[in-house]
Amino acid sequence: MIGLVVQRLREANLPVFIIDDGSTEPACSVIAALHDDANKIVVHRLSNNQGKGAAVTKGFQLAQAAGFTNALQIDADGQHDLNALHHMLALAAKHPDALISGQPVYDNSIPTGRKIGRWITHIWVWIETLSFRITDSMCGFRVYPLAPVQKLLAEEKIGQHMEFDTDIMVRLFWRGVAPVMLPLKVIYPADNTSNFRLWRDNWRITKMHTRLFLTMLMRLPSIFSHRPPKLVISKHWADLAERGGYWGLKFCISAYRLLGREGCKIIMAPIVLYFYLFGNKQRLASRQFLKRVLKHSPTFGEGYRHQMNFAMRSLDVFIAWTDDVKAITVEPTDPDQLAEFSNDPRGGLIVVAHLGNVDVARAVLDKKTQERITILVHTRHAENYNRLLRKLRPEASMNTLQVTEIGPETIIDLQQRVERGEWVVIAGDRTSVLSKEHSVFVPFFGADAAFPQGPWLLGALLDCPIYLLFCLQDGRRYRLTMEPFAENIRLSRGAREEGIRACVARYASRLEHYSASAPFQWYNFFDFWAR
Repeated sequence: MIGLVVQRLREANLPVFIIDDGSTEPACSVIAALHDDANKIVVHRLSNNQGKGAAVTKGFQLAQAAGFTNALQIDADGQHDLNALHHMLALAAKHPDALISGQPVYDNSIPTGRKIGRWITHIWVWIETLSFRITDSMCGFRVYPLAPVQKLLAEEKIGQHMEFDTDIMVRLFWRGVAPVMLPLKVIYPADNTSNFRLWRDNWRITKMHTRLFLTMLMRLPSIFSHRPPKLVISKHWADLAERGGYWGLKFCISAYRLLGREGCKIIMAPIVLYFYLFGNKQRLASRQFLKRVLKHSPTFGEGYRHQMNFAMRSLDVFIAWTDDVKAITVEPTDPDQLAEFSNDPRGGLIVVAHLGNVDVARAVLDKKTQERITILVHTRHAENYNRLLRKLRPEASMNTLQVTEIGPETIIDLQQRVERGEWVVIAGDRTSVLSKEHSVFVPFFGADAAFPQGPWLLGALLDCPIYLLFCLQDGRRYRLTMEPFAENIRLSRGAREEGIRACVARYASRLEHYSASAPFQWYNFFDFWAR
């Protein structure tokens, strides 16, 4: 894995220092072979194994001696999602004096014992910092400001082994270095070999927390006088961590099966209230949107209604996929137009939005029609929700492609699907997961907002008819609207940007129209107008 990690770091134009902490063969030779001065890869070997903390400290010294003000630390085992690298570097550039740290979002590969151990450390860190701002202190993917780090290392003794990450983060917090947490996908590869020694390292961690707690008690006045500033971080929508655990979602489904939709709604009401009260980012984003649409500051009840609608939307998706057709009804606003579209042998591109409930519309389609649809999705920020949905109905993930995995070969495959008469579905209201630079700012409810170029570039490449699809709730039923957008998109070489901007502006205008008619069915709970 280390070669792949180094390759990705060099692709980001980062000089790399590899610290070989006294490894034995064959790792020693593999690591030594990576040294390449011309390519800015330096391997520094410690003759004896000194521990993770000692190795990272040596890396800090090498980076500072080379003239760097900040250093990115990353473990070499490939656990961390390097797609988040550009987000982390951007945050470090914006906040060079802060400690930028990954906040792991795990899949099912994490061992249960490791999960429990991490939660125990989280609790102790909250006590030691008298704060909840460090949401994970053990992640080995960070950007450090080197000046305060070297000052701390010169003045205090920091754990030299697996306790290092937590120890240095807590002590930097005490000295006023602000933490910035970035949600980050982390996996435990099946063939991964851990250097964590269960008894020895847990004993070291226990002693570290004891020292930190006692030190905190003795330094309370100093700690309170050096509280780090709270940094306002505008997160990309894909970086927002999922709220709600797997078993909580499963409980709601069980409540529905026992009590029906209305009974489940009563059960969910206090749960939604909790998330509404404590989900600051989502609540503020909701208020921001509603204020623009409603033309007044939303009341507490209107904000809560917005969140409740989202919860019921998610429940309706589960209901629809479990074949409860009596509870979910989808009716076309124009049956003739929908029939004409369905009977058209040509394939096409369908652009949807996070407005209403398009997933319900897909769930109630017959199997033959479902097989004609390929959906481009990004679900890695909502693993629990999609895991439960797949368990209830495997067909829910049929013909879906992650947008982070789309390359030239995928475009060719999509082109062949369209030529066979299939439909490709893509969201048009969320900026690119891979690069926020691939965005166009156009007017939306009175201010410029970022929209992706991707759907319209894809439409031009596929050279096919393009439709807009909206599915909005109307009382106890959903209304499905298919709206022709263009027979095809032609982008001339000299006016390519203008052509894309025109498509985006038209789409934003139609999205604004439908959003104004159903403002409480808008489900982009992030700062939609962020620059």
